[in-house]
Amino acid sequence: MGEALAMRPSSSTYPLLPPPTCSSHLPPLRCFVGLRWSAPRVKVRERLNSVAGIGSGTRGCDGRFRAPCSSASQPWRTAITIINGNSQNADFPRNYSKREKKPFPIPVLELRRRARQRMKQAEGKPKRSLPPPKNGLLVYRLIPEAYRVYNARILLINNLKRLMKVVPVKGCKYCSEIHVGSDGHAFRTCRGMSSDKRRGEHDWGSTLVEAIFLPVEAYHLEDCLGPRITHDQRFEVPRIPALVELCVQAGVEHPEYPTKRRRKPIIKIGRKEFVDANEDDLPDPEPDERFKQPLLEELPYDEISAPSSREEMAALAEETLEAWETVRNGALRLLKSYAVRVCGYCPEVHIGSSGHKARNCGAFKHQQRNGQHGWQAAVLDDLIPPRYVWHMPESGELQKELKSFYGQAPAIVEMCIQGGAEVPEKYKATMRLDIGIPSSLREAEMVV
Repeated sequence: MGEALAMRPSSSTYPLLPPPTCSSHLPPLRCFVGLRWSAPRVKVRERLNSVAGIGSGTRGCDGRFRAPCSSASQPWRTAITIINGNSQNADFPRNYSKREKKPFPIPVLELRRRARQRMKQAEGKPKRSLPPPKNGLLVYRLIPEAYRVYNARILLINNLKRLMKVVPVKGCKYCSEIHVGSDGHAFRTCRGMSSDKRRGEHDWGSTLVEAIFLPVEAYHLEDCLGPRITHDQRFEVPRIPALVELCVQAGVEHPEYPTKRRRKPIIKIGRKEFVDANEDDLPDPEPDERFKQPLLEELPYDEISAPSSREEMAALAEETLEAWETVRNGALRLLKSYAVRVCGYCPEVHIGSSGHKARNCGAFKHQQRNGQHGWQAAVLDDLIPPRYVWHMPESGELQKELKSFYGQAPAIVEMCIQGGAEVPEKYKATMRLDIGIPSSLREAEMVV
């Protein structure tokens, strides 16, 4: 029966077509399965030469790569994947709408899976003691890092005040957008008061350092493991910069912000209840000079002087950029050990394992939550939010019609670059330095 069906002629009026042949200089489409063409073509040729065997007399398509052609019935088994580690261009950070909740850094399903795995691994085993800082003790290896982050933050603010005297920074009078340059850009992106009358145009003016390095505040806790702040105590507890509070809890001894230091781990008597260990048998505490470092002070605007020469301005820009990277990298190391919470609806930040109970959230649908915050784990951008601005091209002018060709960078990085510092490698992708900017609108319309 099978032989009869195999010998039966086709009932279609059209004859069977012969298999396609490669008549161009490119191999057939099925030869490119698994390739990522973002990598340089030289690496693609080298990998294809080693896999396909160029020059070894392999019969197939007469293409430039000479990859072997397989028939339609024989699938292509060897998939070549080429990954380029250095991305040429990257998208701008997403601006979340005020009507949606921030995504969790780790999805809830993944958190539940990890919790079940920990419970499964802990079955039949004795309970382990809490590690620092959950047991009330400091992480001693992070105390120098906390001092370094604190001093780098003060140095960054002082250098920005000096750099703003030579690198102009403009701010809109009706919205929070800023621009690094002598003249503000002409993009109609203003959403402030009376923006419809101005057709979205910005009204540029002078600005302060707080618009560049955003001040994120948090409640100062004298005991990081103490009871949560209630709604009635929201005006009694002082508020300080969140990064300073993180450094103080990590070991920085600041005379203005005292905090409780334990020398013995706590004793847990319940899930959320504990008692302090008896420290009477310990000697009187003495000032520990092993990790203590001198603290810098923030200078007022009256004592700020502008750099006198071009070389001094370039050195100041390099020092400012190094301080910015020190603050970001050091805060990221502290975040891995010390808990920081952020509201999923508003930018409120709390340094501690459990957020406060103050009902001062005024974000979207706060009436349904009675003003309570939706606490979740914070990321680095919640603690140190970067203000992205448009990167000025070499021509020194931003045209409205060519907006999609321009890149963006954090305001501090853009100020340092205009001050004479070298462009860091990590910011080149969003700055779009490798994109050719058309000289006119007619040339931009020809771009495919």
